[in-house]
Amino acid sequence: MTQPYELSLTEAARALADRSLSPVELTRSVLDRIAAVDPEVNAYVTVTADAALRSARGAEREIAAGLYRGPLHGVPFGLKDLVDTAGVPTTASSLVRAGHVPTADAAVTARLHAAGAVLVGKTHTHEFAYGTTTPQTRNPWSTGHLAGGSSGGSAAAVASGTATFAIGTDTGGSIRIPAALTGTVGLKPTYGLVSRHGVASLSWSLDHVGPITRTVRDAGLVLGALAGHDPRDPASIDRPAEDYGCGPGGDLAGLRVGVPVNYYFDRVQPAVEEAVRAAVDDLTALGAEVVPVEIPMAEYVRPTQWGLMVPEATAYHQASLRAVPELYTEDVRLLLEAGEFVPATDYIRAQRARTLMRAAWLELFHRVDVIAAPAVTSTAARVGQEVIEWPDGVREPVSDSYVRLSAPANLTGLPALALPVGLDGQGLPVGMQLIGRPLGEATLVRIGAAYEGGRRPAGVLAPL
Repeated sequence: MTQPYELSLTEAARALADRSLSPVELTRSVLDRIAAVDPEVNAYVTVTADAALRSARGAEREIAAGLYRGPLHGVPFGLKDLVDTAGVPTTASSLVRAGHVPTADAAVTARLHAAGAVLVGKTHTHEFAYGTTTPQTRNPWSTGHLAGGSSGGSAAAVASGTATFAIGTDTGGSIRIPAALTGTVGLKPTYGLVSRHGVASLSWSLDHVGPITRTVRDAGLVLGALAGHDPRDPASIDRPAEDYGCGPGGDLAGLRVGVPVNYYFDRVQPAVEEAVRAAVDDLTALGAEVVPVEIPMAEYVRPTQWGLMVPEATAYHQASLRAVPELYTEDVRLLLEAGEFVPATDYIRAQRARTLMRAAWLELFHRVDVIAAPAVTSTAARVGQEVIEWPDGVREPVSDSYVRLSAPANLTGLPALALPVGLDGQGLPVGMQLIGRPLGEATLVRIGAAYEGGRRPAGVLAPL
């Protein structure tokens, strides 16, 4: 018999709306699941059990009174520990912020509360989101492997059934990387679509906030609650609200899918390439047309990403780096210290390169509607693994390998959706990403949901 924690957001919302399931039943099931499996997975830094049950009882009363707020009403979620929560510690998984308790909610926290969602806890991040492994968290598919990062706690919570959905942030791939490694769905919206007010910054010009869910349909529902103009975020886009539902059916006739002939399939695991190309074939079976595309300025992606992120991160942390450097973990402290030595001229060159790169990418979308590619180069690395050894003799650091395919969507600000498309020989998830036009989230959700409907059962939990 299906337990409430096993339900996808879409399924849970349907059951809550028709009152065949209560918010208290669902929340208790998720909290019991946290108690059962999180000691092994370690997705959470803080669990807010008492407050969650109070919120669930309030949602139950409202729904019973006919005051249903929408599909997130009464649904338990996890929130990355970069995102402010009034009265609940927000530590960024760092000793630098130990004991920090915000007095106000971040914009996304407030939006989720307004939608009636039930916060069950704050999820681990790689310290201040400055990394792609979240070393303290384990992958629910195999706890000897990493969950990815920096939103590893959020992805692991969704994959293990300890949150119906979760919120992450993405500066170089930090939503999509852990989603791909844990068999979940991660949606990085267009830059500026979701407010970052009240979210600790890694790199202000690259940071995005978005959902991690079990299905693509779920991601569209959460994005609908998160998106909206916020004058407190200087990058926030002022535009009317949009429906991020899936649209009619699963027919993709007339849709043009760009498949890269360079960069995205360079130095990837065979199991990843095979699964992604098979998924593209499934899209063509649904009516889509495949168009080969060449990724512009590919050789500049990594230096441009680092040329922007490193100095911006150091600027944000400069005061505390000088005051309490010993409180940072060694890997993050070294990166922050390195940022002190990036010349302003290099930062300006990186800004110029990004401008040219974004313009070149926008040209691609005159020929295609979406680009399909691997989300990451490989499946989850083993705990303690530092490098990936490629057949051509290249030894690539795990973090560099993971960020290599996700960074372009951050540099260009384009929306990108990661979704599971299979398993490798070890039974670890493989992820594909779909990259769209600016503000093209509805199209990404439509395509991803069509793939889910035609190819795989949606919302599969990790086999803990």
